[in-house]
Amino acid sequence: MSIEQAVKVLKIEAEGILALAEKVDDNFTKMIDLIYKSHGRVIIGGIGKSGIIGRKIAATLNSTGTRSIFLHPVEAMHGDLGIVSHKDVFIALSNSGETDELNILLPSIRNAGCPIIAFTGNKNSTLAHHSDVVIDVGVETEACPLGLAPTTSTTALLAMGDALAVVMINKHKFTPTDFKKFHPGGNLGQRLSSYTVKDIMLTGNAIPLVSENTDMATALDILDKNNLGVVMIAKPDNTLSGIITDGDVRRMLVGKIAVFEKKAAELMIAKPKSIDENAPLYDALNIMETHQITVLPVIDNDGKVAGVLHLHDILGKGALKFNGI
Repeated sequence: MSIEQAVKVLKIEAEGILALAEKVDDNFTKMIDLIYKSHGRVIIGGIGKSGIIGRKIAATLNSTGTRSIFLHPVEAMHGDLGIVSHKDVFIALSNSGETDELNILLPSIRNAGCPIIAFTGNKNSTLAHHSDVVIDVGVETEACPLGLAPTTSTTALLAMGDALAVVMINKHKFTPTDFKKFHPGGNLGQRLSSYTVKDIMLTGNAIPLVSENTDMATALDILDKNNLGVVMIAKPDNTLSGIITDGDVRRMLVGKIAVFEKKAAELMIAKPKSIDENAPLYDALNIMETHQITVLPVIDNDGKVAGVLHLHDILGKGALKFNGI
């Protein structure tokens, strides 16, 4: 009985993927053109099982030459939206197309000038209507006998993501040599053991940094121009003092705080999470995963600001790629 059920599940999911081949149309070509012509990253968003699939798609894209990052929709509404720019392409994953946490994010993505691609099984959904390109990943039957647990539908999402990654390999003329360069340890999924924070961090003018006495108008201007979603605050001797994020500013405004009458030191989060410039890069990733943050101030042995590290630099900068598994 168990074997029969297992075989049935595999057949249902295989048939679901095969049916996708009949749905690939001009929209797929439009998606490829959008991504290929963009000068930023592919940003992927989804909730629940779709979110897990989104992380895997982002990982596959990163490891095959297309810079990508996963953006959790809830975290996006609390500050992480700062990573989205008009140079990027946003791919939203939702089988129903009616995921509230994802759909509420769409106007903000649109306002950033970022085109939206929907991977959905419902071409008449809210998500589809608010997207520039709709990729139909609908399946006829879930393998779950109750029809409740996402099974065939998530397999379809994953398969379409793989189709995207493989087509982009050809567009980028990605070679086995490139693949090896992006996987220096020889095993896809090696946990960033060969790099330190100093190898990857942003330095110099790329650091969004102001002094404690800086007025908030200036601090917000720096936050906006550097497009990292944060501004760091330092003491006169350049010792890290605090941090202000996009999310912090949003909460201040909702709380009717007179932001522009304040100095940076008055509104900053003091003693923020930070990391030493000589720490292994996997330590930085662990801190980000544990505390659900995307930016880390980097300090030297004396606690002075040395740089800043963003999650997308860990996942897709230079010769380093991380598959997120």
